[in-house]
Amino acid sequence: MAKSIMIMGTGSDVGKSLVTAGLCRAFTNRGLKVRPFKPQNMSNNAAVTADGGEIGRAQALQARACNTAPTTAMNPVLLKPEQETGAQVVVRGKRVASMTAREYFKRRSEYLPQAVAAFRELGADADMVFVEGAGSASEINLRTADIANFGFARALNLPVMLVGDIHRGGVIASIIGTLEVIQPEDRALVAGSLINRFHGDPSLFSEGKSFIETKTGQPCWGPLPEFPEAKLLPPEDVLALDQKQEVRAQGLKIVVPRLPRIANFDDLDPLRQEEGVSLHIVEAGEPLPMDADLVILPGSKSTISDYQFLVEQGWDIDIKALHRQGATVLGICGGYQMLGREIADPKGIEGAAQTVQGLGLLNVQTVLSEQKQLRLEKATDVAKGAPLSGYHMHMGETAGEDRAQPFANVEGDPEGAVSSNGRVIGTYLHGLFASDEFRRQFLKNLGAKTAQNLEYERRIDQILDDFAAHMENHCDLDAIAARMKPIKGE
Repeated sequence: MAKSIMIMGTGSDVGKSLVTAGLCRAFTNRGLKVRPFKPQNMSNNAAVTADGGEIGRAQALQARACNTAPTTAMNPVLLKPEQETGAQVVVRGKRVASMTAREYFKRRSEYLPQAVAAFRELGADADMVFVEGAGSASEINLRTADIANFGFARALNLPVMLVGDIHRGGVIASIIGTLEVIQPEDRALVAGSLINRFHGDPSLFSEGKSFIETKTGQPCWGPLPEFPEAKLLPPEDVLALDQKQEVRAQGLKIVVPRLPRIANFDDLDPLRQEEGVSLHIVEAGEPLPMDADLVILPGSKSTISDYQFLVEQGWDIDIKALHRQGATVLGICGGYQMLGREIADPKGIEGAAQTVQGLGLLNVQTVLSEQKQLRLEKATDVAKGAPLSGYHMHMGETAGEDRAQPFANVEGDPEGAVSSNGRVIGTYLHGLFASDEFRRQFLKNLGAKTAQNLEYERRIDQILDDFAAHMENHCDLDAIAARMKPIKGE
């Protein structure tokens, strides 16, 4: 019978996803059959699963840490923000509705049985299941009918590891304060805590560790020192874009306007790691640099409103000016739709029914539709014949004359569109830059001096192995395993 523990945090972005991935890889490397699980996630950075659905990107990475393919059971409820007060609700990988936050709050308990069933499904064929919570475990205003944190833990009687981020300061107060404000029945489930992202000599935290253990009555596993290479793993939370990124002074200059509902922005990660590339995320209120060699319009969860935001920022003028002076423009998914002459939403998929004019850099037009296309793809780049892998995750059909010059071939079928001058490219293929041969050839064609040593997928696996070893060295994983409990039956 599988055993389990739930990893919760004192706040958002404290490292729950990374810690869960590290535990998954560490125990997988010990020869155990391990699975990740997150009952409810909120993210526009999603992954397509082997069973034809979508889940949060973090759970896909955690599945990779377990050396298994991601499935919809690993993240049965996914919320994808579409508006300031609403989100698309995805259950077992399929969109079931769009709801306001208030409506979902009232109805979320309806999804608990499906989350429990998915969890048990994973546990029936595993030795361990590591469960990740969402946001902060101490949001008492969200506790009623909760299915993401203690509501789920209580339903399955799961022990809880509480993670705090010392890098933020006040970590002792955040751990103890969380236990003070939650319900006594929830507190009884907390089996221990972990201090994440420690800097300096860990022995200097010995007094703090003892204080936490005395006050909580439970062990403190850690501190876990900062692991710098973790920043190279695919991020899930858009908060990752708020962190200042190292920008190289030299190299092919790629600029990306940051859209409010940017989606699947991990498409950019392989580019960020290329030595011959300088990648700039341009924030609202800033113009696009006029010395850019490549502009990438990323995916979007709300294409029309993000395009209108792009116009409000004046980025449409910048993009057209860059194109006139010789820069290449690449649109991925929603960005591809923005490049066309028109985006039509006759059924009000994204809000009010409307049609808007696009950038007009590609002679195509898009009609949004209710049916979401989700599939993994193997493709070949038309320009150079380089193989690439990716996935489709979009709602809408794009047609027009420039589709006669496709970007890629997918099992013989044309995909995407390229302008007559070859400098405007649109594609629905997410994840294309993770393919080493294609990425190098694409960048070389733009004048980049790329190194041959970046094997992106292999690097991700090596980082997961290194982080698992890091956790083995600094945390008592045997003690954590000893606090895990068998999954409660029906």
